[in-house]
Amino acid sequence: MNTLPLFVSAGEALTDLVRTGANQWTSMTGGAGLNVARAMARLDVPSAFAGAISNDVFGLALQASAQEAGLDPRFLQLNDRPPLLAVVHETAPPDYFFIGENSADQQFAPWNLPTGWEREARWVHFGGISLARPPLADRLLSLACSLKSAGVKISYDPNFRKLMDERYDPMLRRMAVLADVIKVSDEDLVGLFRTDDMRRGLASLRALNPEASILLTRGAEGAEFHTGQQAWQARPPTITVADTIGAGDASICALLYSLMLEPQATGARHLRCAVAAGAAACLRAGANPPTLAQIEALAPSVHVTTFAGENTPCVA
Repeated sequence: MNTLPLFVSAGEALTDLVRTGANQWTSMTGGAGLNVARAMARLDVPSAFAGAISNDVFGLALQASAQEAGLDPRFLQLNDRPPLLAVVHETAPPDYFFIGENSADQQFAPWNLPTGWEREARWVHFGGISLARPPLADRLLSLACSLKSAGVKISYDPNFRKLMDERYDPMLRRMAVLADVIKVSDEDLVGLFRTDDMRRGLASLRALNPEASILLTRGAEGAEFHTGQQAWQARPPTITVADTIGAGDASICALLYSLMLEPQATGARHLRCAVAAGAAACLRAGANPPTLAQIEALAPSVHVTTFAGENTPCVA
């Protein structure tokens, strides 16, 4: 493999251990960093997951998942430390905890990535719990700063989890300032800014970096795209939802795909693509990122309105 990826997602790959009965558990490969990379590869963009995993049964399953997705194997680092596990002991509503002290993901070495990869990468994505787990978090932040200085575009999805308390605030501020695109959900805003007012959280996020474009996903209510003084909102198509696993990852990948493919297109077009991808991801159970054909099939059914300031929304 000689060509280097156009898109790289840096962060964590982990194993979800989901309780399915009194004494029964099901394991699934996941992690925000790996999921985003797999979703972008599904759109036929040369992609990689940059991170470290354990050299055991859990890590080998993650490696197989990355290979199946067609990710560049040179960015995946294996070591003999224990695996990172997310134990989901309740599913309705979800409740979970992480097991990962001195785990394999913490050994990620950005300096061992392929030589010259940053000159080929057009976007590098950061987010997930990796940015809340030092020393890995510090290495990723340093990498993001270096990439930004080199002119590489940065996307950031904090993907709020319970361990992101006040100690995460400095990282949130630093990554928001570096990011060209920030993806958040309404639940992320409530959790990250410790407020019951999602709009107040959004205003706080935009104040950190007024130049960043923001994709705000709102579940069944659709999504919003804010860039500069312009904003658009979209209502998703009517579908039969199998589950919502991976919908957010599919949305941010489709947005970035649209930005890469048609950088001069309107925000309405970019948002339509993102919302169609999120809806397509909900059609099948589990983390099954949609194909470009599936996104294009749903895109015409996404209703987008555009507004600026206090202007009345109109169809876009």
